[in-house]
Amino acid sequence: MTLAGKTALVTGSTSGIGLGIAELLAKAGANIVLNGMGDATQIESIRAHIAAEHSIKVRFYGADMSRPETIEAMFQALLAEFGSIDILVNNAGIQYVAPIEEFPVAKWDAIIAINLTAAFHTIRHALPGMKQKKWGRIIQIASAHALVASPFKSAYVAAKHGIAGLTKTVALEVAEQGITANAICPGYVWTPLVEKQVPETAKARGITEVQVINDVLLAAQPTKQFVTIEQVAALAGFLASDAAASITGAVIPLDGGWTAH
Repeated sequence: MTLAGKTALVTGSTSGIGLGIAELLAKAGANIVLNGMGDATQIESIRAHIAAEHSIKVRFYGADMSRPETIEAMFQALLAEFGSIDILVNNAGIQYVAPIEEFPVAKWDAIIAINLTAAFHTIRHALPGMKQKKWGRIIQIASAHALVASPFKSAYVAAKHGIAGLTKTVALEVAEQGITANAICPGYVWTPLVEKQVPETAKARGITEVQVINDVLLAAQPTKQFVTIEQVAALAGFLASDAAASITGAVIPLDGGWTAH
């Protein structure tokens, strides 16, 4: 697979799944736009390392994905430099766990904004360039929670179900223009986001953190194993390739059998 000459924006890519995808696309030759939060020195080290290792351009924009104006400013800057975004990976996400009657309204608003609405904004800014080139790949990192629900995750489940619908709609709109839109639905991947959920879920359910891992998280996955970042990245890389040109509008489980129940 070669993506030489392409430019990929991966949101939420300073760690975890997003960084894994960015590194794989960089290895295939794509220029990379990183986005996310974290220590500035560490992020610069990551950016410089990817650029040097793969001899590509790597930029970082710390746009707040909950704010449409910062997303627009990011696109103005990167489109001025690269001309278009050929591969858009919407990965940024946050989580909060609580019973619905106790769910903070501010947390609901933030989760919907970052996990769902941000994807609408990035897609609308990326599509004109993709249409002009008659080539583009939109890859949503959804979740098994785009297909099934779990208790105490009302905002996250609602947002991910929304991502599934958005993906299908975009796929239909651009199906004749060389652009695909697909969603990857991982089960539990051991990332900082999942690690942070463990004590929150333990508190919400009144059980220990070990019980959360064994009896809640991995209980959902028949393989009894966490999905790996490398596995998610590999599927994203395939969807970005020309070999996947006929895959569009797909909401693809990568969940160790979770949604086969």
